[in-house]
Amino acid sequence: MKEGNTMLLSDESRYVAGVMLLTIVTIEFGGWFMTRIVRGQVPMTDFQKAFARAGHAHAGVLVTLGLICQVLADSATLTGVADSVARLGVPAAAILMSGGFFASSAGRGLTQPNRFIWILWLGAAALAAGTLTLGVGLLVA
Repeated sequence: MKEGNTMLLSDESRYVAGVMLLTIVTIEFGGWFMTRIVRGQVPMTDFQKAFARAGHAHAGVLVTLGLICQVLADSATLTGVADSVARLGVPAAAILMSGGFFASSAGRGLTQPNRFIWILWLGAAALAAGTLTLGVGLLVA
């Protein structure tokens, strides 16, 4: 909601955004680790390097999108479960999708995803649920 030049956030948005901003430190650590990978200091297959890059990129992009979704969720007229899905779907996807990339490529010498690839797909479902719910909530507001 906007009042004059001040944007007011709901308590839910402030809390979720605050937690998400704190996760930026872990994404920074991931960036430092990525510099070690690309300099050849961490032995990985090409597949593992690609999944490490994808996991790191998804974390950063989805945390940023999740922050935007908090402001948009305050503009939608959703309540109950729909509000929670709209508000938490993208932040959950940031955790699950990046975690899925990392977990499914963990292990020595892997050249394809292991059984933990399901975490990535669970994150994709959370992303779809969150964005669809919020999008519809904004259109019917």
